[in-house]
Amino acid sequence: MSYFNKQESEKRIAKVVKLLNEKNTDIAVIYFDELNVANGWYLTGWVGQFEKGAVLVGRDGTTMLLGGPESEPFAKQSSAISDTRCFTAFMVPDEEYPNATIIGFKELFEELNKKFPVKKVGLVGTNDMPYSIHQDLVKGFSGCELIDLTDEYLKFRYVKSDWEVEQARAATVLCYKAYKAMAEKVKDGNMEYQVAAAGEAVCREGGANGFAYQTIVGSGIRSNAVVPTATNKIMKNGEMVMLGIAPRINGYAGTFGHTVPVSGEYTPEQKKCLTDMIEVMKVTKSMLKIGMSGKEIDKAGRKLYEKGGYLKYLVCPFAHTMGLMEAEAPFFGPNSDDVLEKNMIVNVDVSFFGHPTLNGLRVETCYVITENGAQPLCPEFEEELFNYIK
Repeated sequence: MSYFNKQESEKRIAKVVKLLNEKNTDIAVIYFDELNVANGWYLTGWVGQFEKGAVLVGRDGTTMLLGGPESEPFAKQSSAISDTRCFTAFMVPDEEYPNATIIGFKELFEELNKKFPVKKVGLVGTNDMPYSIHQDLVKGFSGCELIDLTDEYLKFRYVKSDWEVEQARAATVLCYKAYKAMAEKVKDGNMEYQVAAAGEAVCREGGANGFAYQTIVGSGIRSNAVVPTATNKIMKNGEMVMLGIAPRINGYAGTFGHTVPVSGEYTPEQKKCLTDMIEVMKVTKSMLKIGMSGKEIDKAGRKLYEKGGYLKYLVCPFAHTMGLMEAEAPFFGPNSDDVLEKNMIVNVDVSFFGHPTLNGLRVETCYVITENGAQPLCPEFEEELFNYIK
């Protein structure tokens, strides 16, 4: 079983080849690791364990997967690109593999030059690439011009194909099932990690290949942590618990956010606050139309925050795109000139943190942008959330 779609991968590689020829650049080296999976996964439907790596694409359509020897057998089984080379720079430091063929960028440079002259190299993921790997690459490709193609490459991921939308939809539907299981475990005397375990089990059983972030369970004052991962803290009546989970289906994330009472009933203050946040969600959703900019999308929700006295507790803007990462560019904040396009996946994520009595709170769900506005990826969860407070 592999997570890549062959036709999707071929189309994406063709986009990179086209970019290279437009930029008169001979190869692209696209860095990834276990934390920064998206750029590599976009072309391969795969990421290794323990070791770092890169995808190489040539202007003639050449593709290679550069990594370490421990991940190589896994890559040959599961990656859309299975022509591999092993590098010291990508290995676990000091680990030894006596039967592996391990090369450096100098040897790769010599190999590529037998096919076509390599004079200009485009790098993707320069913000994530370790200094030592960058230096090895510079030395190995001595005499070449190096340019940064990260921004151009990231824009390939902004607008989703229909296939990508369906993966995110499946992941978001799975989130709703996980939410139900997690909410059942929110009880006085239970520990936060019991709540996380219930949601993660549902996701794994439902086909998730992993998670885009560590499951969020933050009760009481811990909800101030913005993205609190589950601990052994015991939940108590009177507290609210912030919940979130982000399963990936074929690499594509879904998510939900909700904040529920341990006792099963909100206090009047908690109830009013949640009602206010849901109203911000509704008005933000109404702004999700093709051609709307981040500045325009953010403005209406911000007015409601200011009216309700929440503005000083605001940490995050209300809308961002989602894909291979749960939150990825573009981010539609108050200073953003990015505009919505058809088939973008956008999360409406409404939250505040640091409130003197309510601590932190989040409500969140996911939409695909259509010609008729924002369509929820899980209508059942949106309906429950929008009508949660009677």
